[in-house]
Amino acid sequence: MAKENIKTLEELKAIVADAKNSGLTVVTTNGVFDVLHIGHTRYLDRAKEHGDMLVVGVNSDASVRRLKGPARPLVPCTERMEIIAALESVDYVFPFDEDTPVAWIGQLKPDVHVKGGDYKDLPERGAVERGGGRVVIVEKTGEKSTTNLIKKIISVCKG
Repeated sequence: MAKENIKTLEELKAIVADAKNSGLTVVTTNGVFDVLHIGHTRYLDRAKEHGDMLVVGVNSDASVRRLKGPARPLVPCTERMEIIAALESVDYVFPFDEDTPVAWIGQLKPDVHVKGGDYKDLPERGAVERGGGRVVIVEKTGEKSTTNLIKKIISVCKG
């Protein structure tokens, strides 16, 4: 089932440009979002608080394998995007194949790019700032992570 707010990067270039020309603040973020959990939903809610439109880049399956190993992702990109697209805080979702968001940030030029956690050195910071935007780091939700959730599931299944 295709959701109407799942787009390609090419489609989003025009959508984001129109939004910015209308005076809206465009926020971007990105991630794998393999097994959705409360940390993800709270993070995306916090990201949306920084602007009018939230655009989420979702790592492709090939990108996830390079970043997380051959056993991941557990959920295919099309399904991960559909789940993220269904969240109230998310306006648009698109897939990207690179390991970092640097290339697409340079094309979309968001007003704000949000990351979760305690990142100090982000590869995309330069691209965000060159496009006139700023990077915002939002607090993580405790120890909530997909890796921890997978470990818990394995533990429960082993009995």
